[in-house]
Amino acid sequence: MPGNGVIATPLRLAAALGGHLPGPNAAIGLLGGSFNPPHRAHRDISLQALQHLGLDEVWWLVSPQNPLKAVDGMAPLAERLRLARLMVNHPRLRPSALEALLGTRRTADSLAALKQRFPAVRFVWLMGADNMVEVEKWHQWEQIFNSVPVAIFDRPSYSLRAMAAKPAKRFAHKRLKEASSRRLADCGAPAWVFIHGRQNPLSATNIRAEQLTAPR
Repeated sequence: MPGNGVIATPLRLAAALGGHLPGPNAAIGLLGGSFNPPHRAHRDISLQALQHLGLDEVWWLVSPQNPLKAVDGMAPLAERLRLARLMVNHPRLRPSALEALLGTRRTADSLAALKQRFPAVRFVWLMGADNMVEVEKWHQWEQIFNSVPVAIFDRPSYSLRAMAAKPAKRFAHKRLKEASSRRLADCGAPAWVFIHGRQNPLSATNIRAEQLTAPR
């Protein structure tokens, strides 16, 4: 498993999560990404997850560096984490640099490390429908679905493409009805659900483009 030479002690893990560790049997949603920059669509998905999935908390895994994204234009991790903490403004949403602490960059590795360190926690991977379209490009994407339950959240113009994507077809027989979404955290992987709800059109790519073209 990847490492960074730093021992992820319970004290360091608690510090990365804002001061405390989850209790036994806690249901935790994991929202990964570069958060470059964090925006309200990230927050909206997280709040929907708390509501529809019955989660105790949602952790934002602010990536040190997404292997599929360019280093150029990537704000420093400390700055992205600072902005994420300002954005959430909610006691059950916890931006973190856990992947930097664990020495992981890829989702499959991060999930394996978190499950090893928190064996009693019920993790659920959260992602927008736009990522569902791209997830087959991820390292060991099938292992992600076989590792933890997954919740997909509708994003503008991505619903049909998400349902036609390879992961949706590969695990079609493991899809829960949306009405049963609160059961997802208790389901053994693979299991997934598609959540319809408020669709926020914001994206970090568009925000960065607007910042570049804004008058100075």
